Amino acid sequence: MKKTAVIGAGSWGTALAGVLADNGHEVTIWARREEIADEINSKSTNSKYLPDIHLPQTIKAVTNIRIAAENADAVILVVPTKAMRAVLRDIRPYLREEALLVHASKGIEPESHLRISEIITQELERTDVVCLSGPSHAEEVCRRQPTTITCSSIHMELAEEVQDLFMNQFFRVYTNPDLIGVEIGGALKNIIAIGSGMTSGLGFGDNARAALMTRGLAEISRLGVKLGGNPLTFSGLSGLGDLIVTCTSHHSRNWRAGNMIGKGKTADEVENEMGMVVEGMRTAKAAYQLSKKLNIDMPITAELYAVLFEHKDVKKAVEALMGRVKKKEVEGIMSGTLPEGGKDPLDQLEP
Repeated sequence: MKKTAVIGAGSWGTALAGVLADNGHEVTIWARREEIADEINSKSTNSKYLPDIHLPQTIKAVTNIRIAAENADAVILVVPTKAMRAVLRDIRPYLREEALLVHASKGIEPESHLRISEIITQELERTDVVCLSGPSHAEEVCRRQPTTITCSSIHMELAEEVQDLFMNQFFRVYTNPDLIGVEIGGALKNIIAIGSGMTSGLGFGDNARAALMTRGLAEISRLGVKLGGNPLTFSGLSGLGDLIVTCTSHHSRNWRAGNMIGKGKTADEVENEMGMVVEGMRTAKAAYQLSKKLNIDMPITAELYAVLFEHKDVKKAVEALMGRVKKKEVEGIMSGTLPEGGKDPLDQLEP
C-alpha cells in the first residue's frame, strides 16, 4: 500500500482516485472547492463531474493542498493545462524528493508550446515525470469497465512503477518510452474531437466523421513526428485509441462542445454553459501556433482555430476543407520518418 495524492477532483482525477483505492492504496484527493470535498467525504459521490457514480468510501478529500501532498509516496496531477503552473507552485514546498510524480492531464500550453511534462520540469526542476494517457472515459473507469491506457517517461523504471500502482483486472496499463508522442497524441486528439462533434452538430453522418478522424490522425502524426515523437505511437493507445474514444462518444466534453458549436453556439457560450474546461479549445490555439512556427500542414486544425477564435462560420470551414487542392492520400504523412539512406518506406513495398 502506498500513500497517494490525487491533485484535481474533476471527473478524471476522481476516477483515478477510485482505481488507486480499489488497489488498496491510501488515497487523498485535493479539490479546489469545499462543496466537492464535503460531498466526497460525506456521500462518496462527486455529482458535479460524475453523476450517479459511487466512489470507494476510503477516498478522503481535502481542500488544503499541503495535507494532500505532504508525505505522499505518489502524487498524481490531474488539473487543466491553464491551471497547471499555479498548482505546481502551490504544491512544490510539500513534495518529497523521492515521491513518484505522475500527470494525467492532456494539453499544450499556448505561446510557450510546452507539453505538460515540460511545464512540470520547468516549475519543479524535476525530470522524473510519468505521463498517464490513453482511451479512457472516467464514467466507465468508475464502473470498472475494461480500460487500457499507456504510461510514459524518459525514466522507464518510473513508468513501470506507475504501471504497478494502477494496474488491476479492469484497468490495464502499458508502458511506452516515447514521452513526446504519448503527450502529443493525448493533447491533439481533443482538437479533432471538437471537429467530430461539429460534424454531428451540422447533421453530417459517419462518412464525415471517418474522414475527419483519419485526416486528423495524419495531422497529429505530422506534428508529433516533427517534435520528435515515434510515428508508431500515433497508431497506439495514446494516438489512434484515444482519438477513437474521444471522437465517437457523448461522454467526451470536447465532442459535446463541438456538437454545440455545430448547432450554432459560440465557443464562449459553450464553455459558460458546460461549466467545465474544454481542453481542446486551448490546445487548438497552441497547435495552430506550432504548425505555423514549424511550417507543418494542418488544415483541420487551422479551420477549427478559425471557428473557435476568429468566429468563422462552421459551414464555411467545412467548405474550405473540402475545396482544397487535390492531394495524394499519403502525401506528407511520412514526413520526418524516413529511415537512414533517405528512402521512402512506401517505395520499398512490392507492386
